[in-house]
Amino acid sequence: MRTVARLQPFRSTIFAEMSALAARTGAVNLGQGFPDSDGPQGMLDAAQKAIASGLNQYPPGDGLPELRRAVSDQVRREYSLEYDPDGDVLITVGASEGIAAAVLGLVEPGREVILIEPFYDSYAAAVALAGARRRVVPLVEQTTQDGVVRYVLDPDLLRAAVTPQTAAIIVNSPHNPTGTVLSAADLNLVADLCREHDLIAITDEVYEYLLFDGRVQHPIAALPGMRERTVRISSAAKTFNVTGWKVGWITAPRDLVDACRAAKQWLTYTGATPLQAAVAHALDVEREWLRTVPVALQGARDLLTTALVEVGFDVHPSEGTYFVCADARPLGFTDAATLCLEMPAAVGVAAVPVSALADDEDRWAPIVRFAFSKRPEVIREGARRLHALRR
Repeated sequence: MRTVARLQPFRSTIFAEMSALAARTGAVNLGQGFPDSDGPQGMLDAAQKAIASGLNQYPPGDGLPELRRAVSDQVRREYSLEYDPDGDVLITVGASEGIAAAVLGLVEPGREVILIEPFYDSYAAAVALAGARRRVVPLVEQTTQDGVVRYVLDPDLLRAAVTPQTAAIIVNSPHNPTGTVLSAADLNLVADLCREHDLIAITDEVYEYLLFDGRVQHPIAALPGMRERTVRISSAAKTFNVTGWKVGWITAPRDLVDACRAAKQWLTYTGATPLQAAVAHALDVEREWLRTVPVALQGARDLLTTALVEVGFDVHPSEGTYFVCADARPLGFTDAATLCLEMPAAVGVAAVPVSALADDEDRWAPIVRFAFSKRPEVIREGARRLHALRR
């Protein structure tokens, strides 16, 4: 084993594993979160035009000026947050690089980073790359007055996770994998702890437009005293159906951006020039897409949720993202990891066990994450196949 010890747990990702298994078995891939249709045509045309016009060499290390300006305008337009495009915005190779750069640039080895469980697996890998330690706080179930069970932060558990060694907390809302949108109470709890203990909030907001049932995004950076201590990260991937383009960005005060750049410039230096130009076009022009994409996704969510309920899963409500989580115990399955390994060959559907995205595997053992970022006919075929799980 030549891999360094701190990275041995991260030699592969559950998403790659399940997608490869789906490909080998011909299964409907409801596991990895990527859409199966393209984004707005104007954006695709802009990418081709940029290539044809010669935008094929290195852009500035911070990213194309027009994209940094477009990101600054978007954040101001949506959230009334002001960021100077010439110092407060850094273009990254996807949000994952932005997260890694933030942790590498802002967290000293041996310090601690709080992760909210379950968590996107790159968070733990970024902490390990930095030689830091993760402390995990689980989301817990709460039943609302109308009987809906949703995930929330437990204030006592979160407060107990903060130690003198804590440097940062990574916050993801809308949340992958659960589809939860953190409440105002949750966000204020995080903000209170950040202000009290001088913590950095690293916020993954890649699903900022993919909210359902009338919800809107509320960045933690907009709360009192939080702009100056928040590294806000987003990307074009989920917003514009271009997960393969890997165009992301950081918005933060200049001193925090400088720290992120100090790491980022030695990872990739910069990303694809023509794709940055096309994303700038999309942020400026494709606003109708931003209004229609959550409507279409909400329909897909409803289609898959209904199917899962019919099969017999106990389904948790999805408030945003590409994902819906379902408890397999009513079908007689207590170990989602085994179920997800067997499903592609057995019934022709791939999904992801949530326990693969958690330290406390037992807590999340029966929960399966399904992706609904697919065409309706694909979801229907997946649903038809899943009925074979009924006993």
